[in-house]
Amino acid sequence: MAHLVIVGGGASGLAAAYQARKLAPDLQITLLEAGSQLGGKIKTVAEDGFLLEGGPDAVVRYKPWALELMRELGLEDQIVGTLPAKPSALIHQGRKAQPIPAGLQMVVPGDLGALAQSPLLSPLGKARAALDLLIPKGPEGDEAFGAFIERRLGRQVWERLVAPLCGGIYGGDPYELSTLAAFPQLKSLELQHGSLIRGAMQQRKERGSREAGQLFASLSGGLGAMVEALSARLTDVHVRLGTAVTGLERSNGWTAHTPEGSLSADALVLATPADVTGKLLEPLHPEAASALQQIPYGNSATVSFAFAKEQLPPRVGHGILMAARQGFSARGFTWTDQKWQGRAPEGFGLVRAYFSGIGADESQLIQLALHDLARLWGQHPQPLRTWVFHWQQGLPRYTVGHQERVTKALEAEQLPGLYLTGATYQGVGLPEVIRMGRTTAQRALQHLATPNSTPATT
Repeated sequence: MAHLVIVGGGASGLAAAYQARKLAPDLQITLLEAGSQLGGKIKTVAEDGFLLEGGPDAVVRYKPWALELMRELGLEDQIVGTLPAKPSALIHQGRKAQPIPAGLQMVVPGDLGALAQSPLLSPLGKARAALDLLIPKGPEGDEAFGAFIERRLGRQVWERLVAPLCGGIYGGDPYELSTLAAFPQLKSLELQHGSLIRGAMQQRKERGSREAGQLFASLSGGLGAMVEALSARLTDVHVRLGTAVTGLERSNGWTAHTPEGSLSADALVLATPADVTGKLLEPLHPEAASALQQIPYGNSATVSFAFAKEQLPPRVGHGILMAARQGFSARGFTWTDQKWQGRAPEGFGLVRAYFSGIGADESQLIQLALHDLARLWGQHPQPLRTWVFHWQQGLPRYTVGHQERVTKALEAEQLPGLYLTGATYQGVGLPEVIRMGRTTAQRALQHLATPNSTPATT
C-alpha cells in the first residue's frame, strides 16, 4: 500500500491530511508533528466562562477556503459573524483615536467622500491622497509596500491608515513588505486602473465594502473547534505528536528519520516553517534550502486580559489599531467581548493586545500591553486574569524578493514525490494556508496514482 507522510500539524498540514483522506480513503497516511498538539497557531482557550484565541481570531469572508472547509466538517451552524458595531474599529494617530474611513478595499480607500470627511487625515494628507488619481503608473516590478503606498497615496495615508491595517498580518516592519508577495491585488489595481483609489472604487461597486456585510467570521466555539473537527476526521490517519523529523533520505521513495525511528514514504509533504524545511532539504537540494533559509521570520504574541467591566472606560467598536511611529508597543487591541458574542462571563470585559516583531518575554509583554492601555485610557484597571501566547520567530515576513525566493525554494519539488506547503510561501492567513494544504495533498495523490510510483516498504 502506498504511504503518504505529512510533516507538520499546523493548519496547512492538517488540511493536507484531511484532503488526502477524503480523496483516498484507503491510502496509508502518517502525520508527524513536533509539538504536543495539532493546529499550529490556532489556540482556543475555554475556561471559567471565557473563550479566547491565542492566535488568529477570525477568517475573512471574501477568501472562502476556510469557510468552505468549516461547512464540509459540519460546522455550518457554528459559523458566526462579529457583533454589530459602527464604527467597527478606530486608529489612534498619536493624539486621538479616529474611526477607520468607510469604503476600504483591503487596506486602501474606495470611497472618496468618506476619505474627505475622515478626521484621521489632515487636509494636506487628503489632498496628497487624491493625487493618486492623477499620477502615472509605477514600474511593474516589486517594491517595498510602504514605498508603494507613499508613492501612490502619500506618507500620511501610509502611517495613519495602511500601516496600522496591514501591520498585524505579517511579522516585522510593514514598510519592508513585498508589494507583489503580500498585496499583489493592489499592484494589479494600479496597473489595471492607473490609480489605487479608482481601482478600489470599481472593486467596491463589484464586491461591496466591509460596511455592507460582516467582513470577519469565526466559530461559536472558537477556531479551535475546526482543529477538533479536522482531528476527528483523521481517526484512521497515524498521527504522531512530539515527533520531529531530523533528516530525510531519498532512494526509491523517501525515508523520514525521527528520534523514534525511520519511516518510508512514497510521497512526502513538508508543511513546516522555512528554516525547518531548509535544514531538511540542505543535503538534497542545496539551492532550495538556501532560498528557504533566506526567508526572514519575526516574533508575534498576544496578551489577553479579563477586567471587571465596571472598571473599564467606554470602548468603541471591536478594537483599536495604532498608527506607525507613535510610540505604542502593541500593534492594536481587540475588545473581544464586544467583537464576538459569548466570549466573557457577565460583568467581565475581555481585551486582547497583539504584538509583532518585538523581542520580549511574557512578563515584559504584559507590562507593555498595560502601559499602552494606560496611555489610551489615562490609567488601566487591574487585570483579573491574563493569558499570554508567544511565538519566537513564528511569522514569515514577505520582504522584497519573496517571490523569487519562493520560486527557488519550490524547485525542490522537482524531486519526485516531494511537496511543500504552508504560510512560508503564498499567504499567511488561515484561508490561504488551508487552500495550499488541500491543493498540495491533491498533487501528492496525483503523484501516487502515476504508474512509476513504487510503494515504499513500511
